[in-house]
Amino acid sequence: MPFALLKHGLSADYPVEVDLPPPCDLKPRYDVVIIGAGGHGLAIAYYLAKYHGVTNVAVLEKAYLGGGNTARNTAVIRSNYLTSEGVRFYAESVRMFQELSNEFDFNIMYSERGQLTLAHTDATVRAFRQRAEVNKHFGGRTEMIDRQQIRELVPTLNLDPGHLPVIAGLWHIDGATARHDAVAWGYAKQAAKRGVEIHQLTEVQDLVVRNGRIEAVKTNRGTVQCGCVVQAIAGASSLLMAKAGIRAPIQTYPLQAMVTQPFKPFLDPLVSSSALHCYVQQTSRGEIVFGGGSDPYPLYNTRSTLDLKESLLGHAIEMFPFMANAKLMRQWAGMTDMTPDYSPIMGLSPVENYYLDAGWGTWGFKSTPICGKTMAELVASGGKVPALIAPFALERFSRFQQVNEMGATAASH
Repeated sequence: MPFALLKHGLSADYPVEVDLPPPCDLKPRYDVVIIGAGGHGLAIAYYLAKYHGVTNVAVLEKAYLGGGNTARNTAVIRSNYLTSEGVRFYAESVRMFQELSNEFDFNIMYSERGQLTLAHTDATVRAFRQRAEVNKHFGGRTEMIDRQQIRELVPTLNLDPGHLPVIAGLWHIDGATARHDAVAWGYAKQAAKRGVEIHQLTEVQDLVVRNGRIEAVKTNRGTVQCGCVVQAIAGASSLLMAKAGIRAPIQTYPLQAMVTQPFKPFLDPLVSSSALHCYVQQTSRGEIVFGGGSDPYPLYNTRSTLDLKESLLGHAIEMFPFMANAKLMRQWAGMTDMTPDYSPIMGLSPVENYYLDAGWGTWGFKSTPICGKTMAELVASGGKVPALIAPFALERFSRFQQVNEMGATAASH
């Protein structure tokens, strides 16, 4: 038996499927250059290749595939936002997430678990009622529930934490999680199969703009000419936009999270409280994940801090007192690009053929499929902006037509 297995393993006919082809040199020119090999950049490349036949595409990544904010989030998927524009956009993303494993033939471990957001004041209850109605109107499954229903959903939750008793909750049935690295690799694998080149360890050093039009991208591996460029990075969006001469209404803040040792399953829904600045979920491996608001000052760094750890875990223990005995396993941070209205920037830029996918703040992962699809439509059409992302244009700030999603996150900022 061992010799038969060895013979099979060494056979030239052994069916080994390689996820990504080996590294190759940059070509002198590409039709499309996508900066950033996270979920968004890879999704744009995949949809360009599969649905629009655009395959002369290079995805440039200064580090490794999916190693930026795609690997530094808490993998929450939801659509319970405040505005009609936001709900329509994210509800479509949720629907696409539900089919990704079948589309990739690659398990992204999508798990629909629901999200429970706690209301501690009458004002929050009124705001939640409005959110529930907006969500229902645009296709999301969201409803208000009372204390008894919360107790049935999450028996281990403390409904009377200190001076902030729980009055009601916003129950978002569509709330889910997925493996963030699996999403990135699924898009990468399928894009590469269709001829897209993914260049890791390729840092963009400058952009060549002449007469208001993007012409080339300078990297640490040489300069490539291009028909158009899509910026799809996180954490340094404003710095890259500055290289193109674009002024960005973005401030970058660290966003920290942490996880405990594994426990037996006890928490199925995602539970959050903006009043306590905390959200809690249990992974499929049994670990408890904690997240909260961004750090209170701008910083281009992914370091972790003790003060955030202490305050975040203090609030988590108010929600689940028995967690005081849990052992923390690790802590990490990402960099969030926050806009004034807490909504992203997608679409055209002042530079011709330079397209923007930026300013995602704390909700970039959950938008990955729909952002990839709509940005691919934008590029393939030569600049015709899809209606779904038109409200998120950069010029909305000069027109004073913001899409205000402040307070829509699971923890306030």
